Amino acid sequence: MTAKVLLIDDDPELGKLVDIVLRPIGITLYQAYSGLDGLRHVYALQPDLVILDIMMPEMDGFEVCSRIRELADMPILMLTARISDSDTLQGFRVGADDFIKKPFNKNELEVRVRALLRRPPHSCAEGVTVHSYNDSVLEIDLSTCTVKLCGDPVRLSPREYRLLAYLVSMQGRVATYDELMQDVWGQPQINAASLVALYVFYLRKKLHDGHHGHQYIRTNWGKGYWFAARREAEVAPLGGESNGLQGVT
Repeated sequence: MTAKVLLIDDDPELGKLVDIVLRPIGITLYQAYSGLDGLRHVYALQPDLVILDIMMPEMDGFEVCSRIRELADMPILMLTARISDSDTLQGFRVGADDFIKKPFNKNELEVRVRALLRRPPHSCAEGVTVHSYNDSVLEIDLSTCTVKLCGDPVRLSPREYRLLAYLVSMQGRVATYDELMQDVWGQPQINAASLVALYVFYLRKKLHDGHHGHQYIRTNWGKGYWFAARREAEVAPLGGESNGLQGVT
């Protein structure tokens, strides 16, 4: 494995420990000691993975994570003493991919880093047979990763785009929470249903879903979500209810 990993943490000694763990598996570690310095390093280095602390002066890890997501889509591992449910959910909301607690176990750190580096990129959907969707309101081109609403480009985060692309590629079938976790997040996450629901909310808001006489992203309660093409608005998804109005919102 040959990869560049950026550690953003104000503790120089932590960098030495992380380097001891990762160098033997072929990883070059860089360290930034503040949030702003970390953002500069992300832009300059384009690392394959970012390891990020939460508690830092001036700009905490949540804000740094959110800003990284505006620049790039590399995996982000939060290495922190703060792993309460609220901290973890907040981290996932702003774009973190995984958490590990300080003080860390070196074997666990290595395994989690390896897993994140194997994760496929979120920026474009791969291996799908559907390449586009078009109607009078919404245009989606999976080959160029572009989305337009009433002719105007829609700015989506990498994860929001990946979620939309996966739903479109399913061709009206229900995408389960487990499937979405695997494709959009790369691995199972804590509070999977709540996390997916949060990003569906973001996506619906940006698409003005339901404001043009049709709702594209439908809920199959207890199972997952599906994309309803405008011409198929009242057709039930495969694996869903026989009546398009049951179990779907």
